[in-house]
Amino acid sequence: MNRILFVILFGLSALVSPAQVIDEVVWVVGDEAILRSDIEVTRIQAAMEGMKWVGDPDCAIPEQLAVQKLFLHQAAIDSIDKDVTESDIQAQIDARIDYMVEQIGSREKLEEYRKQSITQIKQSMHDDLRDQMLIQKMKQKLANDIVVTPAEVRRFFKDMPQDSIPFVPTEVEVQIIAMTPKISIQEINRVKDELREYTDRINRGETSFQTLARLYSEDPGSRRQGGEMDYTGRVVLDPAFAAVAFNLNDPKVISKVVESEFGFHIIQLIDKRGDKIKVRHILRKPVVSDSAVQETIVRLDSIADAIRLGQVPEVLKGLYTGTQFTFEDGVSVFSDDKDTRNNRGLMANLSERGQTSRFRLQDLPPEVARVVDTLQVGQISQAFSMINNRGKTICVVAKLKSRREGHKATITEDFQVMKEVVMDKRREKKLHDWVVDKIKSTYVRVGDEYKDCQFEYEGWIR
Repeated sequence: MNRILFVILFGLSALVSPAQVIDEVVWVVGDEAILRSDIEVTRIQAAMEGMKWVGDPDCAIPEQLAVQKLFLHQAAIDSIDKDVTESDIQAQIDARIDYMVEQIGSREKLEEYRKQSITQIKQSMHDDLRDQMLIQKMKQKLANDIVVTPAEVRRFFKDMPQDSIPFVPTEVEVQIIAMTPKISIQEINRVKDELREYTDRINRGETSFQTLARLYSEDPGSRRQGGEMDYTGRVVLDPAFAAVAFNLNDPKVISKVVESEFGFHIIQLIDKRGDKIKVRHILRKPVVSDSAVQETIVRLDSIADAIRLGQVPEVLKGLYTGTQFTFEDGVSVFSDDKDTRNNRGLMANLSERGQTSRFRLQDLPPEVARVVDTLQVGQISQAFSMINNRGKTICVVAKLKSRREGHKATITEDFQVMKEVVMDKRREKKLHDWVVDKIKSTYVRVGDEYKDCQFEYEGWIR
């Protein structure tokens, strides 16, 4: 028998010697247990991130975990898990990995620092990130009916102490001209031949679609699931992808190679349900050569030089009849970025609070932020390359349209900021009250060592 006893039953640690106990349940919330190891892991992560606790960490940490259990329990009751798809989780994981790589310098350095492969890091993040997303969705649902009137905002702002008025960080508006480097016919044919070979191997029974998707697909959102996507409507999908996917009728038949804005795919039908379809796919992206990137950068720099001088770019001589060629003209003639071309090149900032053209520098793509931070208003950058939100290499010149320096919020200029402050206060109170009520109707058992804690929420100790 193993000499190390893993104690998981509440209160049984007293029956064995301390040297034998490697973990134990210290709180129970509903049917969820909080282990001592959960608390220690949270403590270590918080220390690494420089997080400060209000009050005694020995009390605050387990209480925070207990509150999370309450939200997760309610999320399960309300089936909130249906609103958090695997592709959503993978997208968040990829974004965090990209941020970590940017901070540390390279994927290799990150792996060395964490002593894990990128795949292992992603796997270790998965469950915690899923829970965080579920908790956030549950909080949004609980507080989505809060409304604040302009009069309430003005009254709140009037009564707010000067040292509590929020600071609005520097915000910028950015216009871009984006061009996609040309990919050689040879490279496109190479990718298509790979996908046709996958199809042949599946049809010969050598392997499965799912296996090849896990090995070779370049879609991070579905790769882990063997290329499988959840039920999706036509309007959500790339038009070319949707046209082929919705014409599939036999799950045994693999589609022809189809090109979308993301790359090239083969698709296999899983199921159809009303106006939604469930498929799996393998995505392969042609590699853009360094020479093609450099050629596009040179072309963009030539266009930007002409715009700075108010001249017509050489490639348009004899074709453009205007007296002065502007940045906006360059967008309409040369840019192939569909997200900004019809908006005079202006980048849009999409968030839970709606859409705006203003960005904090940290909310811009890092390549754009680094360049824009060096520009004066009205100035146009040199061309540079970056990866867009569809995973494609593009070349860009950016213009700083406006810059508003950080400042203390005012009710006349920053009404929306002040409104969000009031909304946040209301959300905070509503969620606090919900937790207190939820504790009353939920089975809770707290270890004796926490009985003297001063908790934020009432009702834990009974």
